[in-house]
Amino acid sequence: MRRRFFGRKRVAASEILEQAVGRQTADRVTVGELLSALHERGFGLLMMVFVLPNCVPIPVPPGVSTVVSIPLIFLAVQMLIGLESPWLPKWLQKKSINRLTLAKVISVASPKLKKIELFLKPRLSFASSTTGERIIGLFWLIFAISIAVPLPMTNFIPGVGTLVMSLGLLSKDGATIIIGILIGLAGVTLTIMVLYLGVEAVLALFPFFSSVSNP
Repeated sequence: MRRRFFGRKRVAASEILEQAVGRQTADRVTVGELLSALHERGFGLLMMVFVLPNCVPIPVPPGVSTVVSIPLIFLAVQMLIGLESPWLPKWLQKKSINRLTLAKVISVASPKLKKIELFLKPRLSFASSTTGERIIGLFWLIFAISIAVPLPMTNFIPGVGTLVMSLGLLSKDGATIIIGILIGLAGVTLTIMVLYLGVEAVLALFPFFSSVSNP
């Protein structure tokens, strides 16, 4: 396995995210600062931190989903083409998120992440291969495009799928990656239905999703 996904010491992803945000002191945190704090841990953690605002049931300020969806697309493409380490353009690194909002997102998500991490273990090690990494990148790209669609119900489920895949990647857990892919594909299917049938028609078919909308 390439070192880009793992640090020398195995530390839970939830703890790393808490530490990375906790070190920030400014009112706003730039995408570049997050990249600098997490790039040595690889694509998995960066995908996690940028997808989390789409996965937690708390309101976030307008525009946050757009800010975080663009890095997701960049990182997914880099995984797909086989880059060794994450990179983002300078203009994107200058984009920023309110530090307190990001800290609240991670605070809400962290207990759930820690519970999931208890069940993660190395298995089905296809993700260790170059082909496996590129397949992960392809699905990440598909899910990131769905997350970027500015319509209700299009970002939550693909976001959860991306998050689960990221956790699986960090733990070399191929079974968890597959579960994440299936969750994300369900979300993409919902996005396609929203685009073709319209929001009201989908809500009529699935009233449960009335609570699932873009932040």
